[in-house]
Amino acid sequence: MDDEEVSAESSPPAAAIAGSAAQGPTSGVSDNPLFEYLCRLGDDRLVLGHRLSQWCGHAPILEEDIALANFALDFVGQASAFLALAGEVEGKGRDEDALAFLRDEFQFRNVQLVELPAGDFAFTMVRQYLFDAFDVLLLARLAQGSHPAIAGMAAKALKEATYHARHSSMWVERLGDGTEESHQRSQDALDHVWAFAGELFATDAVDSAMAEQGIGPDVASLRTPWEVTVRETLARATLVVPDEKRVVTGGRRGRHSEYLGHMLAEMQILPRSHPGATW
Repeated sequence: MDDEEVSAESSPPAAAIAGSAAQGPTSGVSDNPLFEYLCRLGDDRLVLGHRLSQWCGHAPILEEDIALANFALDFVGQASAFLALAGEVEGKGRDEDALAFLRDEFQFRNVQLVELPAGDFAFTMVRQYLFDAFDVLLLARLAQGSHPAIAGMAAKALKEATYHARHSSMWVERLGDGTEESHQRSQDALDHVWAFAGELFATDAVDSAMAEQGIGPDVASLRTPWEVTVRETLARATLVVPDEKRVVTGGRRGRHSEYLGHMLAEMQILPRSHPGATW
């Protein structure tokens, strides 16, 4: 991949796109690659699910209000499964709730793409489609992997992801090839998030370990089929792929935009205010 990687912790251009990078310690890769990998799978879905849930009661039409709420539930359900397994693999007594609600932002492993604010409806759909197109490819490979539990969860999630991708691609085409305003909003969204999408395909020691064990794919190998699918959809939507070679990275290493901290403060307030409470 000839894209220029830009680390969120050091690059002013990346910070200008993402918002200033959150300050604080960077939690490095643990000595348990499988735990790290499961957190990545879970965190991507947990954060994106929360962003989608923010549309509840605010979507442009009632049907879409229901659809986005259901998609949010799908992602949170997937996150729960992956994080529950992560807790078991870690072996330190943390369950999915502890991992979701009691970690600080530098301990989250999601890509920055999913933590960006929901924005307008066009932004949400463009961001969603770029992730969905990747998710379908990733889950299909995970479902064929060597880890039985992960393969089973991926196979189940793949059915949901396929529908998500069909839905978001429909909206990208509808908005991109719609009115002058919907087209411009969609193009602005694409211009904004394209550099973030590259982090989905950035590889490190964790990805290499999972690929070597046959658990997950080399995510860099998913870039070409992803681009083929995405570019075909964007062409039908009359949207222009940005001439952007930079890739905003950092999320997998615990470096995030300022937006994740604000989101977690809202999402985690109840369990942090009343630790150990039962309902």
